[in-house]
Amino acid sequence: MDIVIHPTYFPNVAHFAALLQADRVTLEMCDNYQKQTYRNRTYVYAANGKLLLNIPIRHTQKNRQLYKDVKIANDTDWQLLHWKSLESAYRTSPYFEFYEADLEPLFKTPFEYLLDFNLKCFETICECLQVEIDFDRTLEYQKDVVAPIKDFRSLVNSKGEPQRNFEPYTQVFGDKHGFISNLSILDLLFCEGPNAITYLEAQKLQK
Repeated sequence: MDIVIHPTYFPNVAHFAALLQADRVTLEMCDNYQKQTYRNRTYVYAANGKLLLNIPIRHTQKNRQLYKDVKIANDTDWQLLHWKSLESAYRTSPYFEFYEADLEPLFKTPFEYLLDFNLKCFETICECLQVEIDFDRTLEYQKDVVAPIKDFRSLVNSKGEPQRNFEPYTQVFGDKHGFISNLSILDLLFCEGPNAITYLEAQKLQK
């Protein structure tokens, strides 16, 4: 299966399952940035339930801006806040300490562009999982994807996305709030560790 898909901030389970199950991946690099998508947000499981981690964006006067040109607003301590949120949520998970040293530098090093940061997060997760996902990059934007390539770019949308009932796994606060499906790959990584690969390969893909 050949797919085209967006790079996002620590992709959710649906997104990463598509990446892992594809034979060939092309990352969309030439689209316009849109607000309220997974380009700059991800959801994790905190003590009070589902928690949004949102990367602040430096807005411009332009009506449209290419995703690859979007800059992060680094005048706030958002990286420190996100890391502290992850520590609070997952410090007691089975695998947090195992991956901590690999992930913490992402929240200590400033990045100017959102796309560059998302690609680095993706690369780091692949290293943690010890998987190689080779990918191409689009050179121009195409509204319609030509078969046999499958278009998974809709997975970037956070508003109005369908309910995804993935197979439950043990989550840190599952006894308190129940299983929450399709969170960030970080939730699966911290809870399942190396078993995350088997889990992702077993999930049924849906756009």
